[in-house]
Amino acid sequence: MRSKTIFSCKQASPTIFLFVCLIILSSTIVLAEEYTFGVVPQFETHQLHAIWKPVLEELTSSTGHTFKLLGSQNIPTFEKSVAQGEYDFIYSNPWHAVVAWEEQGYIPIIRDSSRDLTGILVVQKNGAIRTIRDLKNTEIAFPAPNALGASLLMRSELKRIHDIDIHPVYVGSHSSVFLNVVVGSIRAGGAVMSIFLEQPKEIRDRLIVLHETRAISPHPISAHPRVPSSVVADVSLALQHMNTDHQKKRLIEQIPMYQAGPASLDEYLILKDWGVDDFYVKP
Repeated sequence: MRSKTIFSCKQASPTIFLFVCLIILSSTIVLAEEYTFGVVPQFETHQLHAIWKPVLEELTSSTGHTFKLLGSQNIPTFEKSVAQGEYDFIYSNPWHAVVAWEEQGYIPIIRDSSRDLTGILVVQKNGAIRTIRDLKNTEIAFPAPNALGASLLMRSELKRIHDIDIHPVYVGSHSSVFLNVVVGSIRAGGAVMSIFLEQPKEIRDRLIVLHETRAISPHPISAHPRVPSSVVADVSLALQHMNTDHQKKRLIEQIPMYQAGPASLDEYLILKDWGVDDFYVKP
């Protein structure tokens, strides 16, 4: 009878022995699952990556889970990706959070608990516009159709509260809104207060805030229902823990999120009562 040849690691050369042992060892390792993060493109792409890459690296370090930032070229592209459930986690404006819940079941988990979001309407400081009534049937600049504070909240209030019809012009960003109003190419523009306050002094000094909308809880981070509850809890706790460390807190302040705190769906559903969906443009 032909004898069997039994391979023994002791009989192998050191190189083969190491190779075989590495294969055996690797078969016992369970690779950590990677979770994707989608971020509404409210800033330029390079700026978003500069803000979020350190945050996600810290989340990876503190939770043991791996996170990957998936960029979007513009807000409509981001909205389509959210509607298709492409992201595991999203950072979005409040109305996007409502739509994401309706279409995919995303649940808000974390928001900035130190402030609220308001939309503003700016005009030239020394211009002819003095009251909201002066803007009837006028072109007004907005960053994008579904920018919440800058566009949806503002347009809803102009129509439902002040009965003002306007002609929206979408210029792509908050910075473009301010610039168009400053140079006089358009008479008024919608934006949000937080971004207005970040503008250079020479821009702010040439504008005044004509109207400010009702306040709503700011942009939340929401989780897709497919993400395990344990992972959602890890992310939530890690972000809140970053409040307690000076260096880590500086990371989330760039989002901006000055005090990470729990979020709930109910605080965003009020937008449906305000008639925001009348002006929402589906992607």
